Amino acid sequence: MKLWMWIVSLLIAGLLAELVLRFGYGFGRPPLYVGDPSIGYRLVPNQQVRRFGNRIFINQYSMRSGEISPLPAPDRFRLLLLGDSLANGNWWTDQANILSELIARDLQPMLPAPYAKVEPLNASANSWGPRNQLAYIQRYGTFGAITLVLLLNTDDLFGTQPTDLQVGKERSYPDCNPPFAIAELLDRLVKRSSSIPGLEDIQNEGGDRVGKNLSAIDLIHQQAAAEKAKFLLVLSPLRREIPIPRDYEIEARARLQNWTAENNVPYTDLLSTFQEHPNVDSLYRDHIHLSPAGNQLVSSRIASEIVLLFP
Repeated sequence: MKLWMWIVSLLIAGLLAELVLRFGYGFGRPPLYVGDPSIGYRLVPNQQVRRFGNRIFINQYSMRSGEISPLPAPDRFRLLLLGDSLANGNWWTDQANILSELIARDLQPMLPAPYAKVEPLNASANSWGPRNQLAYIQRYGTFGAITLVLLLNTDDLFGTQPTDLQVGKERSYPDCNPPFAIAELLDRLVKRSSSIPGLEDIQNEGGDRVGKNLSAIDLIHQQAAAEKAKFLLVLSPLRREIPIPRDYEIEARARLQNWTAENNVPYTDLLSTFQEHPNVDSLYRDHIHLSPAGNQLVSSRIASEIVLLFP
């Protein structure tokens, strides 16, 4: 075969690979992040992308939700779910199946009067902790939510202060699209992660991290009360906590439960629910993130707990 024929064949193969990766798998258009001086980072507003067949909508307030008005219509039960990647669903969850949407579907038949329809909002991002979440609602408020659900996993109690150092430097927090879908795939397969100056110091933050995060949770609760939103705190266990959490996790959980008791805060710890499940592994995608079955279990429980807030 002549050289020019080899070149044309390679170009055609490259073009086909680019098209398959881009339109079949969503490479080349990852969800983008922007650094934020107080929140640390958030998703770039007004994005619509598709990754591995799953739709991802990011609205004007960096939520994983459709576009919203600043305040709800009178007959709308606006539900604000505040969380991390558990709430967000990441690339592996289609927009229709993220937790906020599942909760809305479970809650809809049980809506208290005078509301006609649940309007779910999802303010979340990968690895957000209570201090990121607090900074978000301090910036944007609670959007007239009737109920604010703060969904944490146990690791969030040990979260560090917000930072934007990883944005544009770690592949999980891209700030611009790669030039080609093939380039993104090669980057993920070949390129090694490198250390980011200053990030390790933040990740090794000293002092009472649990106390700092409890203070942030308390301020979230206070803001919800000030804006007349019912507040529900939900804690999802890590896979390693089943059957029994580690000593430092037990201590942190006890501090959280004591705070909820002292402040009369509605609190749902899902640990016993998961421990009693006949097939715990079926509830998890990995050591933190939930499978579709896990999401459905959690959404049903949260919807039932929301109803109890309205006697």
